Amino acid sequence: MSTTSSPGPTAVPVPLSTGEPDAATLARAALSAGEPDAATLARTALSAGEPDAATLARAAEQTAGTLLAPAAPHRLADVVPAPQQVQPDPTADWALPAEAVIVSSADPAALAVAEQLAQLLRPATGYPLPVTDATTPEPAGGIALVLDDSADLGAEGYRVDVATDGVRITAATAAGLFYGVQTLRQLLPAAIESPSQVTERWALPGGAITDAPRFPYRGAMLDVARHFFAVEDVLRVVDHLARYKLNHLHLHLTDDQGWRITVDSWPKLTTVGGTTEVGGGPGGHYTKADYQRIVSYAAARHITVVPEIDLPGHTNSALVAYPELAPDKIAPPPYTGIEVGFSYVDPADERTYDFVADVLGEVAALTPGPWLHIGGDEAFKVNGEVYTGFVERVQRIVADLGKTVVGWHQLAPAAHLDGRVLQWWGTNGEDPTTVDAVRRGARLIVSPGNHAYLDMKYAPDTPIGHDWAGLIDVRKAYDWDPGTHVADVPAEAVLGVEAPLWTESVTSLADIELLLLPRLPAIAELGWSTRASHDWAGFRDRLAAQGPRWTTAGITFYRAPEIPWRTAPTIPTQRNMPQTDTATP
Repeated sequence: MSTTSSPGPTAVPVPLSTGEPDAATLARAALSAGEPDAATLARTALSAGEPDAATLARAAEQTAGTLLAPAAPHRLADVVPAPQQVQPDPTADWALPAEAVIVSSADPAALAVAEQLAQLLRPATGYPLPVTDATTPEPAGGIALVLDDSADLGAEGYRVDVATDGVRITAATAAGLFYGVQTLRQLLPAAIESPSQVTERWALPGGAITDAPRFPYRGAMLDVARHFFAVEDVLRVVDHLARYKLNHLHLHLTDDQGWRITVDSWPKLTTVGGTTEVGGGPGGHYTKADYQRIVSYAAARHITVVPEIDLPGHTNSALVAYPELAPDKIAPPPYTGIEVGFSYVDPADERTYDFVADVLGEVAALTPGPWLHIGGDEAFKVNGEVYTGFVERVQRIVADLGKTVVGWHQLAPAAHLDGRVLQWWGTNGEDPTTVDAVRRGARLIVSPGNHAYLDMKYAPDTPIGHDWAGLIDVRKAYDWDPGTHVADVPAEAVLGVEAPLWTESVTSLADIELLLLPRLPAIAELGWSTRASHDWAGFRDRLAAQGPRWTTAGITFYRAPEIPWRTAPTIPTQRNMPQTDTATP
C-alpha cells in the first residue's frame, strides 16, 4: 500500500545570530508558507527592530517549520473497516485551518451530523469550527457535508474527497454522511482523539474514498443482565460501535440473574427481579427514561437498539418476582451463578402469555427500531411441540405489535413468520435445522461462538472471559466469512453479522473495553467491507494504527501480540488559549 502524503517543502535553515537580515529571511520563509499565523508573525518580525526582531524571527521560524513540515504519514486507505474504493492524490494533501467552517446541506439530519463532526474536532484542535448551511455546500477551505439523494451511493454509502480547497463528504442519507465523518476522523492524526487542546498540524492525505457496506445488519451485543452496567457505560459502548460503522446494538436485558428494564404492568420484575447479578452484586435496572436515553443516543449515531427479552428459558429473575409464572407456582431462590438451562415460564398457563404480551408491548412502545429479540435459547426443559408451540405464539405477539421477530437459532424448528430472523451462534457450520428454516424464508444474523463471541479469552492467560468455544485471538475473529460460514445457507439469506459480549466475568467498563478491543473492529470489517478486500496482513497494519487513537482517548484495549502496535503520539498541550465546547456529541 503506497503512502499518499506528499513530502512537502523543506523549511529554509537560517542562523539567528546575525541580526535583522536573517530575521527578514526567516520572516520571508514564514510568509512563503501561505498560512495566516506564519504571515502575521513574519510581518511583525519584518517590521520590528533588533532585538525584538530576532525574538519574533525565532517564533516565525518555529511556526514556519510547523506549517512547512510534511503532512502526517497517513495513507488514504489506512481506515478500518477497509473502504470499498480508494483513489489517492498525493498532490491534494490538505490541512485543517483554524478558521475552517463546516458547511452542510440544510436538512436537519445533515446539520446534526455536521454538528457532531464539529464536536468531535473541537476539543483537540481548539478551533471554533462554526457550522452553517447552504443550498449547495462547498468546502471553501473547510469541510462540506453534502446530502445528495441522487448520489449513487446506497442507503449507507458515502464519498470523501480531500482536495487543496478542503474536504467534501457526499451521501444520499444522513447515515452515509455520518459514516463519512467516521472515515474523516481516521484520516486525521491520532491526536484528534485527545479530549483537550493539543499542538498538531491537522493534515489529511489527498484523494477520494467511495464506500458502502456489504451487509445491512452490523452489530454487537451487550449482556446487561449477568452484570448490570450504568447508562453511561452503555453510551460509551455505543460510541465504540459508531466509530467502526456498526449500526445495531443488541441489549440482552433479561436473564436468570437479573431483569433490567422497567415494565409498568409488572413492577416487581425490576424491584425484585432486578436486584441481583452474578456473584451477588446489587444488580440494577433501567427506568423507561434511561432506556429511551440509550435509544436516542444510539439513534443519533445511526445505531438501532435491538432489545432482547429471553423466553421461555433464562427467566429465573422473573419467576422470583412473579411465582405465578413458574410451572410449580413456587418462587425459586434468586440466582447469582452462571449455569444455564434450568428455568422456564409455564407454557401451559394463559397467564404466561398475558405476561409476554404486556412485557413485549411495553418494550416495543419504547423502541422505534423494527426488531424485538425473544431469545429462545437453552430452554432445556421445554421440548418438542411444547417449545415450538410457545415460540409460534410469541412470534405472533411480536408481529401483532408491528415488529419483526429475532431469536437465537434454536427457534428454527418453529413455523416461519414473514421477516423472521435467526441469530446463529453455533461453532460448527453444519446445521441442517437452520438451513431448513432458511429455506422456509428465515434470514440469518451470523454470530459463531468460536469467532464472534467477544467474551471468549484471547489467550490462556487472559484475566477474564471464557474458553468453552475456544480461544479467539484477533486473527480468529477476522479470518472467516459471514456470507459462507453456515453451510448451504446462500449469501443472500445472511442479513449480517453480530459480535455478542456476555458478561458473566465482566464487571466494569474497562473489562468491556478489554474484550471488545481490538476484536470489535475485526467483526466490523467483516460486516462492512467487501470480501475481496479481506486481507489479514493489511488489516493488522491498519488495526495497529488504531492503538494510538485508543490510548489518546483513554480507551482500554488488549495489546494483542499479533498486532504491530504503533506508539501513541506525545501530545504537547497548548496552554493559555481559549477553550471551546467539548461536549460529547
